[in-house]
Amino acid sequence: MNTLVKVARYHLVDRMTFVALPWGILAFSFLVNVVVSLSVPTGPHGIYTGGLATIYVFLLISGAMMMTRSLPFGLMLGVSRRSYYGGTGLLVVVLSVVYGLGLTLLQAVERATNGWGVSLHFFRIPWIMDGPWYQTWLTSFVLLALFFLYGIWSGLVFRRWNVTGLVAFIAAQMLVALLAVVAVSSAHQWHAVGHFFTTVTALALTGALAVLAAAMGLGGLSTIRRVTV
Repeated sequence: MNTLVKVARYHLVDRMTFVALPWGILAFSFLVNVVVSLSVPTGPHGIYTGGLATIYVFLLISGAMMMTRSLPFGLMLGVSRRSYYGGTGLLVVVLSVVYGLGLTLLQAVERATNGWGVSLHFFRIPWIMDGPWYQTWLTSFVLLALFFLYGIWSGLVFRRWNVTGLVAFIAAQMLVALLAVVAVSSAHQWHAVGHFFTTVTALALTGALAVLAAAMGLGGLSTIRRVTV
């Protein structure tokens, strides 16, 4: 466990990437949306925005950069691949817990101030992040970990197979999605898909995303075992 903590702290030497930039970029996105809210007419339900996605996308990019920039030096220090990945996973969990709590607190402020005084729903996303505080925290935690782990796995794929492997990795995912669309269309089951998304609860979807995040974590673990530096 001590080794895992040391690996996590090794990553946190770059506090700019893992502490300052995620919240700095999110703050910039928030301010842009506030200015937009002041400039356009407000509907009866306020203004909803997708600006919150910036922090998730940034963590995805950060996860990929961790594997392309920090992995070689980390292994040169004598850390095993398993310990390096375990320590990285520990950092992902801790940051996702803390950042998820931060997003939950900001959503609480947004509710209390009626959308920051301009009816802006930046941290409150309809249905998926619009319930009790614990549900918002859990969903935020899962989504943050999901994007982080996907970035880490993508970075490991790049380390192992270079650009060709990364392109094939992304193309394979697109192919799976395309086959799913073709299968649903061939079976004429789009109504069933629509029924699923209109009846599934936010907590149930969060659980499904948690399973997907765990699968990505295992995918990264299997990939790092054969990564060369």
